[in-house]
Amino acid sequence: PPSIPVPDVTMAQETGQKRSWEPSTASVGDEPRDVVARRLDVWPLDEHNQRLLDLVRPIGWQDPAPLPLYDLVVIGAGAGGLVSAKQSARRGAKVAFISDHLAGGDCLNVGCVPSKALLRCARALREARRAGEFGVRLPGGGAAHVSIDFPAVMLRMRRLRAAIAPADSHEATAAAGAHVFQGRGRFASADTVTVNGATLRFRKAIIATGGRAALPPLPGLAEVPYLTNATLFNLTALPPRMAIIGGGAVGLEMAQAFACFGAKVTVVLRSHRLLPHGDERAAAALHAALKRDGVEFIFGAHINSVSVIPKTAAAAEAAAGTWGEAAAGEAAAFPTIRLQYSTGGGAPAKNSPPGAPAIHSAPAGASLECDVLLVATGRTPNTEDLGLSAAGVEQVSGQGVRVDSLLATSNPDVFGVGDCVAGAPRLTHMSGEMAKAAVHNALFGGDWALDYAHVPRCTYTEPEMASVGLDGPGAAAAGVQVDMYEADLKHNDRVVLEGDDTEGGFVRVWTARGGGTVLGGTVVSSRAGEMINEITLAMQAGLGIEALARVVHPYPTAGEGVMQAALGFVRKHWATLG
Repeated sequence: PPSIPVPDVTMAQETGQKRSWEPSTASVGDEPRDVVARRLDVWPLDEHNQRLLDLVRPIGWQDPAPLPLYDLVVIGAGAGGLVSAKQSARRGAKVAFISDHLAGGDCLNVGCVPSKALLRCARALREARRAGEFGVRLPGGGAAHVSIDFPAVMLRMRRLRAAIAPADSHEATAAAGAHVFQGRGRFASADTVTVNGATLRFRKAIIATGGRAALPPLPGLAEVPYLTNATLFNLTALPPRMAIIGGGAVGLEMAQAFACFGAKVTVVLRSHRLLPHGDERAAAALHAALKRDGVEFIFGAHINSVSVIPKTAAAAEAAAGTWGEAAAGEAAAFPTIRLQYSTGGGAPAKNSPPGAPAIHSAPAGASLECDVLLVATGRTPNTEDLGLSAAGVEQVSGQGVRVDSLLATSNPDVFGVGDCVAGAPRLTHMSGEMAKAAVHNALFGGDWALDYAHVPRCTYTEPEMASVGLDGPGAAAAGVQVDMYEADLKHNDRVVLEGDDTEGGFVRVWTARGGGTVLGGTVVSSRAGEMINEITLAMQAGLGIEALARVVHPYPTAGEGVMQAALGFVRKHWATLG
């Protein structure tokens, strides 16, 4: 493919000394600093969040003088935008990078990073409560009296998030060779973008504007101070009662974490079981694990209305976003939110495993009260106010930008990556991989076509649930005949020794019927996210299941479970004497 010559125009951006988000800075533009921080959903404005904002939304950032022509303009500063800008700049392109909200996107600020920080604290608490099983004696009443310091948990999260942020900062992107603009980027034509009054002309462009929490059309929701992933991590006090609408990764991970911390958590789902379109055994294992940690479920629910019940003056503070600051965690600092719902009742879904919960009928007047309502019902693309029609970029209604197999939009000079793309898996690692492909295809004439079937995904509950490609229900829905090979981790020596053999962990590998071509896999284990990579590699490289069986694994490791599942294929086909 053609190479891009090293630009003869310097791309060094003078970043200089910025004003800080520290208290000495009273205002940002014409607005008080605190007001702007709240609008950015970064709160409280302690030293760690000040450091975060200094890196990903610095005050007084100076845009560079635009070049006459850029090889690439990138709109969006999440994982997809950062990889697009940095990789293309490192490969010699003249790049403009436009960040409108917070550099690092959802992953750094309100997604992967803060959620995993909370999950680690929940795991530490869970292990402390089990200390007696390992011969560890705790003073002062023992494991039964272990408790959580929730403000300290959130402080740790903010500290670690700020420590990770430099990699995604404006300074780091500028250091990689890109021009960094902080503002709203909009297409003005098929080959120009405007930002802060400047016009940037481009050879190619990448849309990487990501997504946000999707809000269901529930009566009364707009009048209720609900949370999404964008605001959850601003809590400074533990809510006594939490209701979560939605049973995806965000909902299940946070349900388990907050239940471990001591909140009474109820997950409300329309489906009749967890993972309604996924592996039934995995669903049962996650259901049992979350129930063990105190999470309650309402399945088959139809929410009729949501409302807030005023209690005290503290409830007004809660509605203003100051939860936990006034009352230091007292219940009065939260509003009382009521969900009115009904359920259809009946037996578990027909593809549910033995022991799945029955759905009990609830009258239309059934209600659930909580102090915090987390809405976790999926994602919607950020494609508004981008001037897409001016650029000739088509969208799929409600799903995002339409792209072809090489990630080009209906404008062949504009590409799309990440959560803003219709049909793309909405995963951080998918956004990064799409960015690599888009840069290669847009600037270097490549033909890198991504196969979404080879993209692994993981829900970081305890145990984790990871999968790639097809599973049993997915194969049936696609009309694909498969064979399944399975290993129970209760027989895995490392899992037994770690004390993790009570969660129904397993490895399943699906192959084409009668053959060894790997079509998918599912792992439920405390480290499923690491274990699934072996199956993903086999799929991408076309190695076949027998190759998985022949890999020599260190003993003892949970990863041997992948080998044990694959050995089922070998045993089925090996030669025998007699």
